[in-house]
Amino acid sequence: MDTTRATVTRQRSWRSRRLDPEHSLGLRLTLAAVAAFLVLVPFALIALLVLGAWPPLLRLDASIADAFHGYAQDHSAWVGVMTVWTHVFGPGPLRVAAVVVVVWLVRRGAPRLAIWVVVTMAAGGLLGALLKLLVGRDRPDLLDPVARAAGYSFPSGHALNATLAAGVLLLVFLPFVRDSRRGRVALWTAAVLVAVVTGLSRIALGVHWTSDVVGGWVLGAAVVAATAAGFATWRSGSGRPSARALREGVEPELADQRPEGGRA
Repeated sequence: MDTTRATVTRQRSWRSRRLDPEHSLGLRLTLAAVAAFLVLVPFALIALLVLGAWPPLLRLDASIADAFHGYAQDHSAWVGVMTVWTHVFGPGPLRVAAVVVVVWLVRRGAPRLAIWVVVTMAAGGLLGALLKLLVGRDRPDLLDPVARAAGYSFPSGHALNATLAAGVLLLVFLPFVRDSRRGRVALWTAAVLVAVVTGLSRIALGVHWTSDVVGGWVLGAAVVAATAAGFATWRSGSGRPSARALREGVEPELADQRPEGGRA
């Protein structure tokens, strides 16, 4: 009886800690972890539908691809804009931008945040590459294509990496605009624009199916949510207060820190 009562007490204590917003592993961390899991659910569903070649999904993909391809063939300027965008915000340039941010964070005295950026970008990129091999989906095969791309199709690497980079940069730089509503709106708008338009550029150029791009967006969001939850745990372990990540970034103190060698 005493053993059972002690077990119930421990279980209640664990649950109360998970739901306590002031506890180091409290409400916000719990919600972040649950959010990461919930975002993975639609990705798993999309992946299963792609693997199973679900006819309604294939028809939807084909109809959207045909519509975009027809428009692209009649509008060369549109193709030019999409081509420039897809190269500027491709995985390579975005990874270079992430490296620049990592160096800047280290110089600013935020090595743990720099590690989070590296882990998020690397984990998402490796996961995307592995899933491409596992799923092995072919890219659209269109008559008179306006662009070409090598490799497998699902998930879209451009959509995935754009979402990773947009999420990372958003959560890193939000501390600098946390007191400005216009600043937050501008930063959020820029992040969403980069992720969305980069994904759409792949459909517009006929090198990805729509479900590839949606899968890339969802997977990228899930990876950012999961690593942000992990970073929150890391912060809690060092005794720092919990952060409202979507408003003030994953490390609000960043805006108050000075670069190495700078004056406080």
